[in-house]
Amino acid sequence: MIEEENGVDARLQAISAAIRVVPHFPKPGIMFNDITTLLLRPKVFKDAVEFFVHRYRDMGIAAVAGIEARGFIFATSVALAIGAKFIPLQKPKKFPGEVLSEAYELEYGKDCLEMNVGAVQPRERVLIFDDLIATGGTLCAAMKLIEKAGGEVVEFACLIGSPKFKVW
Repeated sequence: MIEEENGVDARLQAISAAIRVVPHFPKPGIMFNDITTLLLRPKVFKDAVEFFVHRYRDMGIAAVAGIEARGFIFATSVALAIGAKFIPLQKPKKFPGEVLSEAYELEYGKDCLEMNVGAVQPRERVLIFDDLIATGGTLCAAMKLIEKAGGEVVEFACLIGSPKFKVW
């Protein structure tokens, strides 16, 4: 049961309060949301994972794709809890063998995501997870990778949202 205080779940307030905001990192003008401070608080970390597990456990998700590196933390936890496989999406040249790749633009530059060929099966239902959404570029690249492999993207999940995007 969700406990509410002033109309907002107290656990959500604790999760939000546990995330450190670092101004001007990695470059001037960027407000970096550091989730490592949340990870140092086991109860808050567990509550964050449980929110996602509650949402996704009955959605028939076969795989959770996590975006390197902070997306791995929550994606693996949620995948294990809902009985799905974990698919890492990483920066270039980190996988041996054949990969699929997708270039994209970041808030502060350009990058590329890759995944192993065969990680996603045709029509497999996939949840994509990252720590935050800023411009949506990384998540769009991840979606294109999953779709190139024939997978179906069910939803994007992020710990930290942006006012530009609809959140539940």
